[in-house]
Amino acid sequence: MKYLKYILVGFFFGIVLTKAEAVSWYRIYEMFQFQSFHMYGIIMTAIAVGLIGVQIMKKQQMKDINGNLIVIQDKEKGSVRYWAGGVIFGLGWAMVGACPGPIFIMLGAGFMSVGLILVGALLGTFLYGVLKDKLPH
Repeated sequence: MKYLKYILVGFFFGIVLTKAEAVSWYRIYEMFQFQSFHMYGIIMTAIAVGLIGVQIMKKQQMKDINGNLIVIQDKEKGSVRYWAGGVIFGLGWAMVGACPGPIFIMLGAGFMSVGLILVGALLGTFLYGVLKDKLPH
């Protein structure tokens, strides 16, 4: 029961993304074909909300659930690894028509073929963990 609020927020988030058609393969296809503004609008709205939220957290000096001050580390200035990671992520997203978050929403909606995408995402995450020390960081 301790985590019920997180489960409820997850369900609500899944419903919102489904109703906004953000989990639609067709909408993702349109985005990567530059045929529609729909997904770009959702992404830009998420960026704006996140940016405003982070600034409020910094200004209000908010604390986490344990009472510790929330500190967001500054990121390294733009580099090859961010560009390479973004390209790999974008290519994977375009090829399968699903971002990692909506994979679970699509499974919950009954699209069982997305299970293969989940297996691929987990395998890629595992491989990164194995190869992490050998990669340039």
